[in-house]
Amino acid sequence: MAYSGKYIPTNPKKYRGNPSKVIYRSLWERKLMVYCDNNEKVLEWGSEEIIIPYISPWDNKMHRYFPDFYMKVKQTSGNIKKFIIEVKPKYQCKPPTANPSRKTKRWLNEVKTYTINQAKWKYANEFCEMNNMEFKVLTEDHLNIKYK
Repeated sequence: MAYSGKYIPTNPKKYRGNPSKVIYRSLWERKLMVYCDNNEKVLEWGSEEIIIPYISPWDNKMHRYFPDFYMKVKQTSGNIKKFIIEVKPKYQCKPPTANPSRKTKRWLNEVKTYTINQAKWKYANEFCEMNNMEFKVLTEDHLNIKYK
């Protein structure tokens, strides 16, 4: 997931924000951008356009979380629903091993990433509840990405 670049929307009027400054930080994000841009049920979308303040459990300080996506979707029922979407690899959605045989730098980094993500997602859920939205974390499973 180390690929990044600039995405140019084919339907810039659907984009919430500046459509000339859309950046993807992974091919998974790019795949979701293409979906949002081309799906007629997605009425509006944005990438890193919403800011959610959160307190990091790592340093107990206030930080700013920029979720990967905002989407306004017309559902099959005809209702319109708004979502905040985070795109993450499945392994980052599960807690690291509780008591590894060796506490390596890699393991410590996994613990830090997991705990910070959990804090961000807690605040994102609260933000969504207050704004009549729904928060979702999408993984490679949701994006239908297969590995050989």
